[in-house]
Amino acid sequence: MGKNKGTERSEGRGNGSGVTEEGRSPTGVTPGGGGGISGPLENGQRWTIARKREVAIRVMRGESIEMLSRELGVESYRIQEWFERAMAGLDAGLRERGGDPLEDQLKRAQALVGELTMMNELYQERLRRIEHRPFDPKRSRK
Repeated sequence: MGKNKGTERSEGRGNGSGVTEEGRSPTGVTPGGGGGISGPLENGQRWTIARKREVAIRVMRGESIEMLSRELGVESYRIQEWFERAMAGLDAGLRERGGDPLEDQLKRAQALVGELTMMNELYQERLRRIEHRPFDPKRSRK
């Protein structure tokens, strides 16, 4: 019985979906586990954004750039460059302020001020033309 439990446990560790029966998620992959990238590219393949992202994430998790370089067949300076670009993009994404209601309200107010200013200028021009109009025979008949 004990022998069967040990073989059941070792046989049933992974279910092919990345989640083990013990409740671990794919984020619990050990640094040497590799995730979705394994080995160098085949001839004719290119490094996609997804593959570069996965390499950058592995560096963030603490894997050695040199070890990844050997495993993937990519120069270490390229992996370092991908990592730095990923960090810069992350910083830029966190720096943005999205959905600030005061900023939206300010933009609407500025647009309204611009529209009212334009209407005021048109009315002033119309008034100037009326004031400088030559003698109007229709009005003098009264």
